[in-house]
Amino acid sequence: MRTLIFWFRNDLRLQDQRALLQAAQQADRLLLVYVHDPAQDEATAWGFRRMGVHRRRFVADTLQDLIASLQTLGQQLVFLHGPAHEALTECARRVQAQAIFCEDIAAPEEQAQVQDLRSAEFAVNTVWQSSLLEPEKRPFEVVDMPQVFTAFRQRIEAAGVQPLPPLAAPAVLPPPPDLAPLHTLPGWTDNPWTLLQVQQTSDSDDRSNFRDHLPRCQGGETNALAHLQSYLTPPWPDRYKQTRNALQGQHTSSHWSPWLATGALSVRTIWTALQTYEQQHGANDGTYWLWFELLWRDNFRFLHLQHGRQLYAARGLSQLPRPSHFPKDFQRWCNGDTGEPIVDAGMRELACTGYTSNRMRQIVASYLVHDLACDWRSGAAWFESQLVDFDVYSNQGNWLYVSGRGTDPRQGRRFNPVKQTQDHDPQGRYRKQWLSR
Repeated sequence: MRTLIFWFRNDLRLQDQRALLQAAQQADRLLLVYVHDPAQDEATAWGFRRMGVHRRRFVADTLQDLIASLQTLGQQLVFLHGPAHEALTECARRVQAQAIFCEDIAAPEEQAQVQDLRSAEFAVNTVWQSSLLEPEKRPFEVVDMPQVFTAFRQRIEAAGVQPLPPLAAPAVLPPPPDLAPLHTLPGWTDNPWTLLQVQQTSDSDDRSNFRDHLPRCQGGETNALAHLQSYLTPPWPDRYKQTRNALQGQHTSSHWSPWLATGALSVRTIWTALQTYEQQHGANDGTYWLWFELLWRDNFRFLHLQHGRQLYAARGLSQLPRPSHFPKDFQRWCNGDTGEPIVDAGMRELACTGYTSNRMRQIVASYLVHDLACDWRSGAAWFESQLVDFDVYSNQGNWLYVSGRGTDPRQGRRFNPVKQTQDHDPQGRYRKQWLSR
């Protein structure tokens, strides 16, 4: 009997689950595991907990939904608390597993987790599955990838590279091994809410961009697929290019990012649904711009394959001096108390809901780096803590881009808050909404 472990990471779904399907095809017994690393509960170098309450609730939602889906297949999900290599090694020993299968994540910390497992002489099979396009299908090698997004996009489009269709969810999974030996593992629990130290709640902020869809922004593949279809209804995709920079509104943007970030929604599932929409309603600038944004998401992933740890260095990819930092100004920024109304409104929305629009993220990031002269890495860490849709690739890539330490040919993007206010909140509705309470 061949026992394998499947380790869920940022791929908390059943549809288009290449890694899970590979494990299932090779296993007689399959143990499904999710690990919560205690580092997420500790204070960062900047003085706050790495994983904030909004993302904890969203991930707990997602895991609860995954539990329900797995139960229909006669499977269950085991939760472990501890450093991944320690928890998984001991787990594998107790069930006598021969190997671990998991998603491949190109960020340094996630790569180190896998390397630690392999250093313990344990077989780990990683499967790349988070991008729209397959890395091997690109019309260039990793080392030759264009540094500027426009050139990257043009090369992809000129070559006619197309995504693969998404895989169907498994109709059956191998049964789990005997789980009794795991119940005495340190940190074992069968409850995602206990694991993530949050309370179940349906509370929502009536100002949230998600309030028309759900009581609050709720995780899980079931909600992800419902939200996907909700947005892909005329005229919303057609208007995307015109509305994508709006600061508020339920349908001004796709708002797919929270479910993409946890992997509850596959990007290839989105692409296939978008193609169906175009076949039924026609392609236009709005639907093209959705492709444009999904391709930029891929670009940030492939940059990690190209540059790795360099993307996390103080200078990033640039030759700029190490960034300065002013802790008191940083704290005022986090609190939404800078005295710049548009910035403070954005930061308060982020604190209340775990979300703010892409345009607002650019405005507040620019203000921290260029106006307050603070370290871009502190802002990236705050976004990691606060954002319900934190994605390590996009978060790092966007902060490098704004700070001029990434691949932006303009070497930095300062967004003038006065002009941004005039362009995006001329009547003051957004500021009133978030500064009046």
